[in-house]
Amino acid sequence: MCDKSTLMNPSIASAPPLSDTLFLGARVFDGHAARLSAPQRVFVHEGRIAALGDRCPDTAAAVVDVHGRTLMPGLIDCHVHVTAIENSFVATEALPQSLVAFRSGHVLGAMLDRGFTTVRDMGGADHGLVRAVEEGWLRGPRILTCGRVLSQSGGHGDFRGRYDARYQSLCCSGFGRLARLCDGVPDVRRACREELKAGARFIKLMANGGCTSPTDPIEGLQYSREEILAAVEEAQMAKTYVAAHLYTDEAIRRAVELGVVSVEHCNLVERDTARLMHQKGAIACPTLITHQAVLDQASELGLSAESVRKTRMVASGGPSALRVLHEEGVTIVYGSDLLGAMHARQSEEFAILAEHLPAVEVLRSATSYAARLLRMEGLIGCVAPGAFADLVLVDGDPLRDPRLLAQPDNLALVMQAGRVVRERA
Repeated sequence: MCDKSTLMNPSIASAPPLSDTLFLGARVFDGHAARLSAPQRVFVHEGRIAALGDRCPDTAAAVVDVHGRTLMPGLIDCHVHVTAIENSFVATEALPQSLVAFRSGHVLGAMLDRGFTTVRDMGGADHGLVRAVEEGWLRGPRILTCGRVLSQSGGHGDFRGRYDARYQSLCCSGFGRLARLCDGVPDVRRACREELKAGARFIKLMANGGCTSPTDPIEGLQYSREEILAAVEEAQMAKTYVAAHLYTDEAIRRAVELGVVSVEHCNLVERDTARLMHQKGAIACPTLITHQAVLDQASELGLSAESVRKTRMVASGGPSALRVLHEEGVTIVYGSDLLGAMHARQSEEFAILAEHLPAVEVLRSATSYAARLLRMEGLIGCVAPGAFADLVLVDGDPLRDPRLLAQPDNLALVMQAGRVVRERA
């Protein structure tokens, strides 16, 4: 007999059944170790990894002979915008909210097909979208969201043109909108509390200039020290953290000194500040593929000469920043930060990271390190008893060549919470 949720939601009835699965002969990257395991069994029961090796049963309802492939945790992207369905936030925000919601479902499904079983949305998704995935209405990775980003007036989240004097509530509200404008400590506190009440798992601030926002220079510092401290305190009281959009060394140092934990982009960081990040336990989330994608399509996107200049400046600093962050011991997590049609390039960040980081660090960035930032260690980003059975089966050894993950065709199988959600014929 179908339960009430199945009757209400046909997608649940058509979903793959949740059954025990036994992987045979799997060489496992567990999210941590620098070498693959010897071939072993991995047993999945009721959506979780139940046992490895000799503790596994001899058979199960579904048996998968891995044939020498690598079994590893489902991938985690720590910087996405799943509602960014056009190639600019301005274009997305001009669309009907219902259309944004439906097209976001396509973005989510494509991310899952690339092996990303968990994503951290950095502005735009709301708790309704989180529930739609949890309840089976949409096919996609689990979502942890900040709700809307907090931006000062004229900051990186303010997409009003220089001569647009509309009040903020007319331009920055509703589903799929990237940011909300708030100025002054009381407004910042209220915004934090409202986003947390609405389901945000962390707070995000625009604390530095941006490439595509129309009125702010990259070098500009955004939000006063008192406003940033207020957001940090609100997040800490809610037992979570603040992430911040940051490019320049000055802005990064200032934010980290004030308690920001997650440093987004960090293309222009210098060695002393990277050392401070390590000392403070801050985590870096570079997003180099987005700058490459934007520059590749600059004319098509209709970017202004100033936006192209700013994008070139931050893109040029990305590779050296990666090396400095790694050399100073900063934890680096995987992020893509793509919009519209550029979402298709989500996996290409692996190829960029592989040029500058050891292979094991590249894999950890999208597994165990990402789980640490999301405060879900032991549940995602690992192959261990008790973790969600989020798994990808990869042709070859990504510890030898992480660029294998840049090509989704190399994924033979994707499992999310014990269900096979993509299987190559």
